[in-house]
Amino acid sequence: MEKSPELRIALVQTDLHWQDKTANLGMLEEKIWDLKGKCDLIILPEMFPTGFSMEAAKLAEPMNLHIHKWMRQLAAQTGAVITGSAIITEGGRFFNRLLWVAPDGYTEHYDKRHLFRMANEQETYSMGKKLPIFSWKGWNICPQVCYDLRFPVWSRNGWEDGIAGYDVLFYVASWPAIRISAWDALLPARAIENLSYSIGVNRVGEDGNYIPYNGHSAAYDFKGEKMLDLGEQESIDMVTLSAKNLEDFRAKFPAWRDADSFQIL
Repeated sequence: MEKSPELRIALVQTDLHWQDKTANLGMLEEKIWDLKGKCDLIILPEMFPTGFSMEAAKLAEPMNLHIHKWMRQLAAQTGAVITGSAIITEGGRFFNRLLWVAPDGYTEHYDKRHLFRMANEQETYSMGKKLPIFSWKGWNICPQVCYDLRFPVWSRNGWEDGIAGYDVLFYVASWPAIRISAWDALLPARAIENLSYSIGVNRVGEDGNYIPYNGHSAAYDFKGEKMLDLGEQESIDMVTLSAKNLEDFRAKFPAWRDADSFQIL
């Protein structure tokens, strides 16, 4: 599919009701409804239905239950892909799973690779082993979840015959305020090293463990220059990505030609 000249992306920076799926889906539905027909992709934070919780046995759902159906309904109504992570159970295991749901209901997913051991996430959730690249309107898009941001090898862009593996790298997150300086530094770094747009969507507010979050959701271009910053309050804003600007820069500054080759085992 030929790449559309622009890709309009909505970043949803919001507080979340602690472990209350009904309240969160209702709240987000009201916020998202105003985006109908205005954007191509809507990005929600990590574990948007519950907050970042280790109580997976109580909160998990299988695929195609309430959360997935809600996302399919909202994607159809808005005409945009909707993405964000949720607690999903499959095969007797739990996953921090990012769902990618298109307006026609087509769904792909990515299971979080790097589990945050400082919260013992690895004791509850199973690690993802595959990194899919999603395609939408001719753009190739790489999904990541929160702690993945600290591990650049996993998100490294690949090139074949001069064609990049992806054009946009995005992170959904529950990144605490105490470590926000790392978030602010690493998001533009991922854009620069991968010659791609880099987007991060973080939550705000305080969770049930009294951990504060202060947003800083942002979008960066392929040079690491900030295109959008949502600050520290609840906010929804949009950024428009230009295919021409991206390809022009890659042609003028083909740093990918000097990249080191490697394989992840």
